[in-house]
Amino acid sequence: MYLISFFGLGVKLTNFNDVALFIIFVSLINAILWPILTRILMPFLVLSFGIGTLILNGLLLNFCGPLFGINVEGPAIILAPLAMSFVTTALSTILTIEDEGSYYRSVYRDAEKKRKGEVKDYPGLIIVEIDGLAYDVLKEAVDKGYMPTLKSMIDNTHTLRMWETDLSSQTGASQAGILHGNNEDITAFRWIEKKNNNQMMQCSGVTQVTTLEERISDGNGLLVDNGASRSNLFSGDTDNVIFTFSKILNIRKLYNKAWFSVFSNPSNFARIVCLFIYDMTLEIISQIKHSVKNIRPRIKRGIAYIPTRAATNVFMREINTSTLIGDMMVGDIDVAYSTYLGYDEIAHHSGVRDEDSWYALKGMNKQIERLINTNKYTPRKYEFVIQSDHGQTNGATFKQRYGQSFEDYVKSLLPKEMKMFAKMSSNEDHYAESFLPFSRKNDDLIDEKDLEELGDSEVIVLASGNLAMIYLTQWDYRLSIEEINKFFPELIPGIVENEYVGFIVIRSDEGDLAMGKKGIYNLDTGDIIGGNPLEGFGKNIARHLKRNSSFKYTPDILVNSFYDCENDEVCAFEELVGSHGGVGGSQSKPFILYPSGWNVSDEEIVGAESIYKILKENLKKLKEYSNDNTALEKEYSNDETALEKECSNDETALEKEYSTALEE
Repeated sequence: MYLISFFGLGVKLTNFNDVALFIIFVSLINAILWPILTRILMPFLVLSFGIGTLILNGLLLNFCGPLFGINVEGPAIILAPLAMSFVTTALSTILTIEDEGSYYRSVYRDAEKKRKGEVKDYPGLIIVEIDGLAYDVLKEAVDKGYMPTLKSMIDNTHTLRMWETDLSSQTGASQAGILHGNNEDITAFRWIEKKNNNQMMQCSGVTQVTTLEERISDGNGLLVDNGASRSNLFSGDTDNVIFTFSKILNIRKLYNKAWFSVFSNPSNFARIVCLFIYDMTLEIISQIKHSVKNIRPRIKRGIAYIPTRAATNVFMREINTSTLIGDMMVGDIDVAYSTYLGYDEIAHHSGVRDEDSWYALKGMNKQIERLINTNKYTPRKYEFVIQSDHGQTNGATFKQRYGQSFEDYVKSLLPKEMKMFAKMSSNEDHYAESFLPFSRKNDDLIDEKDLEELGDSEVIVLASGNLAMIYLTQWDYRLSIEEINKFFPELIPGIVENEYVGFIVIRSDEGDLAMGKKGIYNLDTGDIIGGNPLEGFGKNIARHLKRNSSFKYTPDILVNSFYDCENDEVCAFEELVGSHGGVGGSQSKPFILYPSGWNVSDEEIVGAESIYKILKENLKKLKEYSNDNTALEKEYSNDETALEKECSNDETALEKEYSTALEE
């Protein structure tokens, strides 16, 4: 308050000695009025994405200030609550104060009122997804001491396993498999549907994700039975959603009672804003540091990325944790699935093992610790699964290595008059869309000029990390290698021989083929001509390629970059340092950390649909635990009754026998 007054930002003090009394008084007023105000104004707070809490808190300061000779007006209505929260957050950090008791209590009081009937007597399940975190990077973070909470879980209560993604290794395909048990026909992050008038589909944009969910869902999603979805692409067939792309356009679903846990404390959202600003500052410092130290590989992140990073690494993180805490304290939901985006976003731009990425994982560890601690206040216990949907692999991009973008390289192999459309960014902006849910741009991410170019194009080149797709759109079907060589004789040889291309997948009259510099692998027969072009890409690579090649919308030519196993690097066809979408390295090797008591086969876990089955089966067993206990209790009760009856009969017989003996 002193600082805001000193800089003339809307606070006028007539007596500096009254400031402390004023703050105490406002704290008491907040304790009494804030729960009532937030309950009445909750729709406004949600639809304003939390900014309303700052305004509301500022208005309370404005109303109460004159009683103490303090006038709060103008910009101070926002700045004053922010400044108060900043000081509190800074002091808590400096003094390592971990006092979250008041926050838990405020949420708990509201949760008690929301509980429906009797408390369930079986555990619930909270599934936390750390987007983009590979198995080996997690182990390294644990070993370095960055994630002590997860280390404790691994050492004492949980089992850590690696699993292998499908092709493609990206959130759309993985979450479709995990949340709905079906990721069929999701070729990559983005693809062209030739039979659908060359429509471009993608695992982003609220309209298109809604369409995808309609395609993949059979109504038996992971969250269909009393579940909750928090910050996911797909809903898992629940209507209890917050920031879930497939249902985000439904305003009634946007307003969810779980939001109360975010706004239950007047300083909580202001604290989030302070952390948001702090994270933006860290990103500015990071960009300068990477430039001065000439850290390689490096991409130009730009000004727009600064708030995007903070949005994913702070805002969404805090919203997820707060709403999950509220869910757990009410105790009604049986399962919740929540995606934390911060690490994935930062690793894309800074690198998989950069200090920025380790910082994100430290913050993630804190969120998991908060969730586990919530079990102290819940009416029923919750078990935890921590997992990722894919990993990432580092490396300089194709353009940085070759000096030419991949789309330009492809264009050089085709007739000059051919019209091309290229979309080579799959991960650059799509998470930022969560904060513009009703924007037209969010609908398809293609402006009118791009749509016109797409419609006129004869060749379309798309990228998904180190996976690229080439569609020759003059034909409404998938061309064979024989047809492509006839019409474009330089195209396939030019791509295959490029030093930064690992292999391509293409259809032929003899079956689906994987072609590389070493030789040709027939995916149908397993026959190899020359050397094996898939060597170094994993033992299941042929299986993944064959499945992907069977999809409806597989491109005419599917291209995967090279993989340098010595340096553990690929080269993305888009401008990202850490990438995923194809194969090579850790990008297809995520992890799952589940309770050690679960029944999970020791066989390797391959494919996102396998994760769905593991979660679905063990979720069912959690509920059976209650039925089994009830049956045991009933059986015990029956046995006890029978024993009492038998004892009573024995006693009656003995009394009768004794009486007879006396008479004799």
